[in-house]
Amino acid sequence: MVESVVKNWQGEQVGETTFELRTAKEETASHIVHRALVRQLTNARQGNASTKTRSEVRGGGRKPWRQKGTGRARAGSIRSPLWRGGGVIFGPKPRDFNLKLNRKERRLALRTAFVSRIEDLIVVEEFSTELSRPKTKELVAALARWGVVPESKSLLILSEIADTDNVYLSARNIENLKLIAADQLNVFDLLHADKIVVTASALEKIQEVYSA
Repeated sequence: MVESVVKNWQGEQVGETTFELRTAKEETASHIVHRALVRQLTNARQGNASTKTRSEVRGGGRKPWRQKGTGRARAGSIRSPLWRGGGVIFGPKPRDFNLKLNRKERRLALRTAFVSRIEDLIVVEEFSTELSRPKTKELVAALARWGVVPESKSLLILSEIADTDNVYLSARNIENLKLIAADQLNVFDLLHADKIVVTASALEKIQEVYSA
């Protein structure tokens, strides 16, 4: 059971909340979070870099000059890797970098990463009604009242996000702030942020989605 204070739009403490998420054992926690992080980063790689070997480069079928008698080094093809315009030795080829991780392990790693950031977690009341229109300046001021330093990397977790929502329109222009939905959490964003701001409704949704 984890306890955290709840702040309002003005940055004042208005209550407390508790949540409970099953995490990995202390001796295996760092290992499983590391595996999930490596999986996320490697799966993001495209793996479409490609080069041509000497057999794939156009031309080079004829021997450039005879084997002996010219005084020059022996050469069998103008597409040798030693020649300009030749093939590439051990160059990259398209490959699949994807790593597999069981669904239960992924969720366990996600819960463990989230609970490990409890010291940097800021729970706030639902504030969408406070922004009558998109206003980046007001959201920046609210983040400062909640204890988020403007220069620090911060993560804002909402219960749901719409492209026409005032919070989304206000947050998209703030440097070092990333906005994600509660059901789209990932290990990298949780570990990369200096501060994590989550609304009370988003915290409930996190428990609902990831508790199983």
